[in-house]
Amino acid sequence: MLTVKNVDLFYGASQALRGVTLAAPVGQVTCVLGRNGVGKSSLLRAIMGHEKVAHGEIQWEGQNVTTMAPHERSARGIALVPQGREIFHLLTVEENLKTGFASLPRGRRTIPDEIFELFPVLAEMMHRRGGDLSGGQQQQLAIARALVTRPRLLLLDEPTEGIQPSIIKDIGRVIRRLAEEGTQVTERTPRDTVREIENAITHLAKKGDMAIVLVEQYFEFARDLADRYAVLDRGEVVIDGAIADMDETDVRRYLTV
Repeated sequence: MLTVKNVDLFYGASQALRGVTLAAPVGQVTCVLGRNGVGKSSLLRAIMGHEKVAHGEIQWEGQNVTTMAPHERSARGIALVPQGREIFHLLTVEENLKTGFASLPRGRRTIPDEIFELFPVLAEMMHRRGGDLSGGQQQQLAIARALVTRPRLLLLDEPTEGIQPSIIKDIGRVIRRLAEEGTQVTERTPRDTVREIENAITHLAKKGDMAIVLVEQYFEFARDLADRYAVLDRGEVVIDGAIADMDETDVRRYLTV
Protein backbone atom coordinates (compact mmCIF):
# COMPACT_ATOMS: atom_id res chain seq x y z
CA MET A 1 0.00 0.00 0.00
CA LEU A 2 1.01 3.59 -0.63
CA THR A 3 0.52 5.86 2.36
CA VAL A 4 0.98 9.63 2.24
CA LYS A 5 0.84 11.26 5.67
CA ASN A 6 0.45 15.00 6.33
CA VAL A 7 2.65 16.08 3.42
CA ASP A 8 3.51 19.74 2.87
CA LEU A 9 5.28 20.91 -0.28
CA PHE A 10 6.50 24.39 -1.22
CA TYR A 11 7.72 26.10 -4.37
CA GLY A 12 9.67 28.95 -2.84
CA ALA A 13 7.22 30.83 -0.62
CA SER A 14 4.19 29.28 -2.33
CA GLN A 15 2.68 26.23 -0.65
CA ALA A 16 1.49 23.61 -3.14
CA LEU A 17 0.43 20.84 -0.73
CA ARG A 18 -1.02 21.35 2.75
CA GLY A 19 -1.09 18.37 5.08
CA VAL A 20 -2.07 15.92 2.36
CA THR A 21 -2.95 12.43 3.56
CA LEU A 22 -3.77 9.67 1.08
CA ALA A 23 -3.90 5.87 1.00
CA ALA A 24 -3.73 3.82 -2.22
CA PRO A 25 -4.24 0.06 -1.73
CA VAL A 26 -2.75 -2.55 -4.04
CA GLY A 27 -5.26 -3.90 -6.55
CA GLN A 28 -7.23 -0.66 -6.68
CA VAL A 29 -7.31 2.58 -8.63
CA THR A 30 -7.16 5.67 -6.43
CA CYS A 31 -8.11 8.83 -8.30
CA VAL A 32 -7.02 12.34 -7.34
CA LEU A 33 -9.45 14.96 -8.63
CA GLY A 34 -9.39 18.74 -8.71
CA ARG A 35 -9.17 21.86 -10.83
CA ASN A 36 -5.99 22.98 -12.55
CA GLY A 37 -3.33 24.27 -10.18
CA VAL A 38 -4.59 22.67 -6.95
CA GLY A 39 -1.54 20.42 -6.45
CA LYS A 40 -2.48 17.15 -8.17
CA SER A 41 0.67 16.85 -10.27
CA SER A 42 2.78 18.13 -7.38
CA LEU A 43 1.48 15.25 -5.28
CA LEU A 44 2.54 12.66 -7.86
CA ARG A 45 5.93 14.32 -8.27
CA ALA A 46 6.38 14.23 -4.49
CA ILE A 47 5.51 10.52 -4.40
CA MET A 48 8.02 9.86 -7.20
CA GLY A 49 10.69 11.97 -5.49
CA HIS A 50 10.92 14.71 -8.11
CA GLU A 51 9.83 17.28 -5.52
CA LYS A 52 11.14 17.44 -1.95
CA VAL A 53 8.49 17.53 0.75
CA ALA A 54 8.89 20.04 3.58
CA HIS A 55 6.95 18.01 6.11
CA GLY A 56 5.23 14.65 6.35
CA GLU A 57 5.97 11.11 5.25
CA ILE A 58 5.53 8.90 2.20
CA GLN A 59 5.52 5.13 2.72
CA TRP A 60 5.45 2.41 0.11
CA GLU A 61 5.05 -1.25 1.07
CA GLY A 62 5.71 -0.30 4.69
CA GLN A 63 9.00 1.46 3.93
CA ASN A 64 9.60 5.18 4.40
CA VAL A 65 10.67 6.51 0.98
CA THR A 66 10.31 10.22 1.81
CA THR A 67 13.99 11.05 1.45
CA MET A 68 14.83 8.57 -1.30
CA ALA A 69 15.94 9.80 -4.72
CA PRO A 70 13.69 9.06 -7.73
CA HIS A 71 15.95 6.25 -8.97
CA GLU A 72 15.79 4.58 -5.56
CA ARG A 73 12.00 4.73 -5.59
CA SER A 74 11.98 3.37 -9.12
CA ALA A 75 14.12 0.44 -7.97
CA ARG A 76 11.46 -0.24 -5.33
CA GLY A 77 8.74 -0.54 -7.93
CA ILE A 78 7.38 3.01 -8.32
CA ALA A 79 6.86 4.41 -11.82
CA LEU A 80 5.43 7.70 -13.10
CA VAL A 81 3.69 8.37 -16.41
CA PRO A 82 4.06 12.17 -16.48
CA GLN A 83 1.62 14.76 -17.68
CA GLY A 84 2.29 15.54 -21.33
CA ARG A 85 3.78 12.02 -21.83
CA GLU A 86 7.37 13.35 -22.17
CA ILE A 87 8.45 10.77 -24.71
CA PHE A 88 11.56 11.38 -26.81
CA HIS A 89 10.26 12.48 -30.20
CA LEU A 90 13.51 11.84 -32.09
CA LEU A 91 14.08 8.38 -30.61
CA THR A 92 12.41 5.31 -32.02
CA VAL A 93 9.68 3.51 -30.11
CA GLU A 94 12.20 0.81 -29.18
CA GLU A 95 14.72 3.38 -27.94
CA ASN A 96 12.02 5.12 -25.91
CA LEU A 97 11.09 1.84 -24.25
CA LYS A 98 14.72 1.09 -23.46
CA THR A 99 15.05 4.33 -21.51
CA GLY A 100 13.09 2.45 -18.84
CA PHE A 101 16.06 0.10 -18.35
CA ALA A 102 17.98 2.54 -16.16
CA SER A 103 16.50 1.31 -12.87
CA LEU A 104 16.77 -2.39 -13.77
CA PRO A 105 19.69 -4.77 -13.13
CA ARG A 106 21.40 -5.83 -16.35
CA GLY A 107 19.85 -9.28 -16.28
CA ARG A 108 16.33 -7.81 -16.40
CA ARG A 109 16.88 -5.25 -19.16
CA THR A 110 14.39 -6.68 -21.59
CA ILE A 111 11.09 -5.38 -22.90
CA PRO A 112 8.37 -7.69 -21.55
CA ASP A 113 6.33 -9.46 -24.22
CA GLU A 114 3.21 -8.46 -22.27
CA ILE A 115 3.71 -4.85 -23.34
CA PHE A 116 3.16 -5.77 -26.98
CA GLU A 117 0.13 -7.87 -26.07
CA LEU A 118 -1.29 -4.82 -24.32
CA PHE A 119 -0.21 -2.39 -27.04
CA PRO A 120 0.32 -4.30 -30.33
CA VAL A 121 0.66 -1.10 -32.33
CA LEU A 122 3.99 -0.46 -30.58
CA ALA A 123 5.37 -3.75 -31.91
CA GLU A 124 4.43 -2.63 -35.41
CA MET A 125 6.07 0.79 -34.94
CA MET A 126 9.24 -0.23 -33.08
CA HIS A 127 11.50 1.53 -35.58
CA ARG A 128 9.34 4.63 -36.04
CA ARG A 129 10.22 7.82 -34.22
CA GLY A 130 8.13 8.72 -31.20
CA GLY A 131 7.20 12.00 -32.84
CA ASP A 132 5.53 10.12 -35.70
CA LEU A 133 2.96 8.54 -33.38
CA SER A 134 -0.54 9.90 -32.82
CA GLY A 135 -1.45 11.39 -29.45
CA GLY A 136 -3.11 8.16 -28.32
CA GLN A 137 -0.16 6.08 -29.48
CA GLN A 138 2.25 8.38 -27.64
CA GLN A 139 0.21 7.83 -24.48
CA GLN A 140 0.49 4.09 -25.04
CA LEU A 141 4.25 4.50 -25.38
CA ALA A 142 4.49 6.55 -22.18
CA ILE A 143 2.58 3.90 -20.22
CA ALA A 144 4.58 1.08 -21.82
CA ARG A 145 7.86 2.79 -20.93
CA ALA A 146 6.75 2.85 -17.28
CA LEU A 147 5.70 -0.81 -17.44
CA VAL A 148 9.18 -1.78 -18.67
CA THR A 149 10.34 -1.19 -15.09
CA ARG A 150 7.84 -3.82 -13.78
CA PRO A 151 6.23 -1.37 -11.33
CA ARG A 152 4.07 -2.29 -8.37
CA LEU A 153 2.94 1.33 -7.94
CA LEU A 154 1.93 3.16 -11.12
CA LEU A 155 1.37 6.92 -11.02
CA LEU A 156 -0.63 8.28 -13.97
CA ASP A 157 -0.79 12.05 -14.48
CA GLU A 158 -3.68 13.16 -16.72
CA PRO A 159 -3.66 10.21 -19.17
CA THR A 160 -6.65 11.70 -21.04
CA GLU A 161 -4.95 15.05 -21.68
CA GLY A 162 -4.97 15.97 -25.35
CA ILE A 163 -7.05 12.94 -26.35
CA GLN A 164 -10.41 13.31 -28.08
CA PRO A 165 -13.34 13.27 -25.61
CA SER A 166 -15.10 10.64 -27.71
CA ILE A 167 -12.41 8.05 -26.89
CA ILE A 168 -11.59 9.00 -23.29
CA LYS A 169 -13.94 6.32 -21.95
CA ASP A 170 -11.93 3.68 -23.78
CA ILE A 171 -8.81 4.61 -21.80
CA GLY A 172 -10.60 3.90 -18.55
CA ARG A 173 -11.00 0.20 -19.27
CA VAL A 174 -7.23 -0.10 -19.67
CA ILE A 175 -6.54 1.52 -16.29
CA ARG A 176 -9.05 -0.76 -14.58
CA ARG A 177 -7.53 -3.87 -16.11
CA LEU A 178 -4.02 -2.86 -15.01
CA ALA A 179 -5.05 -2.35 -11.39
CA GLU A 180 -7.04 -5.56 -11.13
CA GLU A 181 -4.90 -8.03 -13.10
CA GLY A 182 -1.36 -6.63 -13.35
CA THR A 183 1.01 -6.97 -16.29
CA GLN A 184 0.41 -10.65 -17.12
CA VAL A 185 -1.86 -10.72 -20.16
CA THR A 186 -3.57 -13.85 -21.46
CA GLU A 187 -5.64 -12.39 -24.29
CA ARG A 188 -4.83 -9.96 -27.06
CA THR A 189 -6.91 -6.81 -26.67
CA PRO A 190 -8.75 -5.05 -29.54
CA ARG A 191 -6.60 -3.06 -31.92
CA ASP A 192 -8.22 0.28 -31.24
CA THR A 193 -5.43 2.54 -29.93
CA VAL A 194 -7.16 4.09 -26.96
CA ARG A 195 -9.14 0.99 -26.09
CA GLU A 196 -5.83 -0.85 -25.80
CA ILE A 197 -4.67 1.75 -23.27
CA GLU A 198 -7.82 1.33 -21.23
CA ASN A 199 -7.85 -2.47 -21.42
CA ALA A 200 -4.20 -2.66 -20.39
CA ILE A 201 -4.64 -0.50 -17.30
CA THR A 202 -7.84 -2.29 -16.32
CA HIS A 203 -6.03 -5.62 -16.71
CA LEU A 204 -3.22 -4.60 -14.37
CA ALA A 205 -5.70 -3.35 -11.80
CA LYS A 206 -7.60 -6.65 -11.76
CA LYS A 207 -4.51 -8.78 -11.18
CA GLY A 208 -4.23 -7.37 -7.68
CA ASP A 209 -0.46 -6.87 -7.50
CA MET A 210 -0.31 -3.19 -8.44
CA ALA A 211 -1.52 0.03 -6.85
CA ILE A 212 -2.52 2.76 -9.30
CA VAL A 213 -2.83 6.45 -8.48
CA LEU A 214 -4.58 8.37 -11.24
CA VAL A 215 -4.64 12.17 -11.45
CA GLU A 216 -7.58 13.30 -13.54
CA GLN A 217 -9.83 16.29 -14.28
CA TYR A 218 -12.43 14.44 -16.37
CA PHE A 219 -14.99 13.51 -13.73
CA GLU A 220 -16.97 10.79 -15.52
CA PHE A 221 -13.79 9.00 -16.56
CA ALA A 222 -12.48 8.96 -12.99
CA ARG A 223 -15.81 8.03 -11.41
CA ASP A 224 -16.31 5.03 -13.67
CA LEU A 225 -12.74 3.78 -13.21
CA ALA A 226 -11.65 4.36 -9.62
CA ASP A 227 -12.23 2.40 -6.43
CA ARG A 228 -11.29 5.31 -4.18
CA TYR A 229 -10.97 9.05 -4.69
CA ALA A 230 -9.57 12.20 -3.11
CA VAL A 231 -10.43 15.77 -4.11
CA LEU A 232 -7.75 18.44 -3.81
CA ASP A 233 -8.52 22.13 -3.40
CA ARG A 234 -5.76 24.70 -2.83
CA GLY A 235 -3.35 21.93 -1.94
CA GLU A 236 -5.60 20.23 0.63
CA VAL A 237 -7.64 17.04 0.56
CA VAL A 238 -11.18 18.32 1.06
CA ILE A 239 -13.13 15.12 0.35
CA ASP A 240 -12.06 11.50 0.09
CA GLY A 241 -13.48 8.02 0.37
CA ALA A 242 -14.81 5.08 -1.61
CA ILE A 243 -16.32 5.76 -5.03
CA ALA A 244 -19.40 3.81 -3.97
CA ASP A 245 -20.05 6.39 -1.24
CA MET A 246 -19.29 9.47 -3.36
CA ASP A 247 -21.65 12.44 -3.27
CA GLU A 248 -21.31 13.61 -6.88
CA THR A 249 -22.85 17.01 -6.24
CA ASP A 250 -20.37 17.69 -3.46
CA VAL A 251 -17.41 16.59 -5.59
CA ARG A 252 -18.44 18.48 -8.72
CA ARG A 253 -18.44 21.83 -6.95
CA TYR A 254 -14.68 21.47 -6.53
CA LEU A 255 -14.19 20.69 -10.21
CA THR A 256 -16.07 23.57 -11.82
CA VAL A 257 -14.36 26.89 -12.46
